[in-house]
Amino acid sequence: NRQIDLRGMGPENTLILIDGKPVLSRNSVRMGRQGERDSRGDSNWVAPELVERIEVLRGPAAARYGSGSSGGVVNIITKRPSEFSGSVNTYFQVPQDSDEGGGQRVNAMLAGPIAENLSFRLTGNYNKTDADSPTLNLDALTEDERTARPAGREGVVNKDVGALLSWEPVAGHELDLEGSFSRQGNIFTGESENSNAGEGTLTDELAAAGAETNVMKRTALSLTHFGAYDFGSSFSYVQWEKTKNTRNPEGTAGSGTGLINSTEQRTSELDNITAKTEWVLPLELMGINQSLTLGGEFRGEYLDDQNTNAIKYDQQTFAAYVEDNISLMDNRLILTPALRYDHSSSFGGKVSPSLNATYDVTSEWKAKVGVAQAFKAPNLYQLSPDYLWLTMGNGCPYLDDGSRLPGPCYIKGNPDLEAETSLNKEIGLAYEGQNGLSGSVTYFHNDYKNRIAPTRDAISSSPTEGSVLLWQNTPEAVVSGLEGNVYTPLGEQFALNVNATYMLKSEDKRSGQPLSLVPKYTVNASLDWTPREDLSFSLSATHYGDIEGPTFNDQSGTAYTPRVRPSYTLFGVSGSWDINENVRLTAGVENLLNKQLYRTGQSGDPNSYNEPGRAFYLSLGATF
Repeated sequence: NRQIDLRGMGPENTLILIDGKPVLSRNSVRMGRQGERDSRGDSNWVAPELVERIEVLRGPAAARYGSGSSGGVVNIITKRPSEFSGSVNTYFQVPQDSDEGGGQRVNAMLAGPIAENLSFRLTGNYNKTDADSPTLNLDALTEDERTARPAGREGVVNKDVGALLSWEPVAGHELDLEGSFSRQGNIFTGESENSNAGEGTLTDELAAAGAETNVMKRTALSLTHFGAYDFGSSFSYVQWEKTKNTRNPEGTAGSGTGLINSTEQRTSELDNITAKTEWVLPLELMGINQSLTLGGEFRGEYLDDQNTNAIKYDQQTFAAYVEDNISLMDNRLILTPALRYDHSSSFGGKVSPSLNATYDVTSEWKAKVGVAQAFKAPNLYQLSPDYLWLTMGNGCPYLDDGSRLPGPCYIKGNPDLEAETSLNKEIGLAYEGQNGLSGSVTYFHNDYKNRIAPTRDAISSSPTEGSVLLWQNTPEAVVSGLEGNVYTPLGEQFALNVNATYMLKSEDKRSGQPLSLVPKYTVNASLDWTPREDLSFSLSATHYGDIEGPTFNDQSGTAYTPRVRPSYTLFGVSGSWDINENVRLTAGVENLLNKQLYRTGQSGDPNSYNEPGRAFYLSLGATF
């Protein structure tokens, strides 16, 4: 499953927030040998129509947000209750290829005041994406390759309900009590980690039936306080998030890794308790205007996994942080130093400093430079000594002398792991002209230290009992690249928006292999036309550069040339019409030129996902 990945740092280093609170349900899914999870991520718990805006912070943010934000932060802001209002939205997508899954979505929101200082919000959402045909990819394979039987995209059904009560006891203070429940179930198409399920197997039977082989149930309760004072403002909350991850058991040994081997489902439970308080204090010291931010945070993680080796493990982290925005040279220079200290029950203390500077070169040109240290805590699977990944021999590593460790090989959790750290540097230039033209370009360079990966050195090894390896902190890795964007109006009715990312390097220095499957470069562009206030059209294009996979070794250790998914471009067109002040109709075509790509490879191969073909969609929304 494809997830959000900022700056090539991987989904595990992109922190997802909903209204400023972390969403950590994906951590209930077991960790594979290469650090992958069979997860849809945590960006699909809120219906698009219920979102007010999405804030994206690119780059390291550990000094403010702690673990898991080395690549960046995505904050999904939902619509607040104000005056009495409501909305109903529907969405339908129909693919041109009948073997591909379509989609339907309907959601509603009702919000408004109950009393003078008390308001409410109720939300509900049903969202279904149909599964691809289990045999969608077979026609793209040769006869020799068909034994792999790589599955198409599985379907998913989301059911979400939520309620919020907002109370303003006195002016300047607001309390939110919020609860939500989501159920996310799949529609199975035959997925296995190594794509090795054949006809007549249990995997094939479940795929033919469109079975529900995994269900995520997420419950979240939170109490939030917003404060406004003469001396500043505050944001504080406490949240309990419980995830029940129910799945058909999967193999954890060699070629059977990820292959469903039973119809008897089991459940793992993950409880996350987070609490945070943050205070923003504008002040003036020695004639210098500043804005000081002080904060404290607690995060507790408690895992009870009956799916894999009956694991029970937990860790708690306490943190305190400070950030200051200092205005100098008549506000032309803004310095932002920050410092955070985290203390974990598993890896001890971790300091995360950062320093960013913004300088107005002219009224239109602005230079930015920053350096920050970020970290990612080891997850509960990597820490637990009860979690074992097993290969019967073919997955055992080769040693420097060309010999291979005797199998079976076990990779065992290691409670002595340290946190991953990365030193992140960036420098950029931004332009904002009076004529509406704006743009920026940024160079970033991230050096990993103590990256967590399976070691090649066994802690014990024998020809009769096999070899035991550990998750360990490994030598360095590096990620670097360029990103930029340009926006310009074209007359009164047209506007062009382009953004691009170019990856210069993404490499594990230990092996020379790429860290993640990301395109060499990505370009997004949209041309918007607004002929009238109630009518708008958009033409979009996304170009993906080559995606290079890791080098594969055969059983003798011979290296093969890395597999590559060639570059390709997707186009789309859409239009929206405000029928009246309460009703909007939107229609469009995705993948306009029908650039359909098939999955032909297995885990680790850049051809391990489908790019669906042309599809038509229609959306109708009404507000009152």
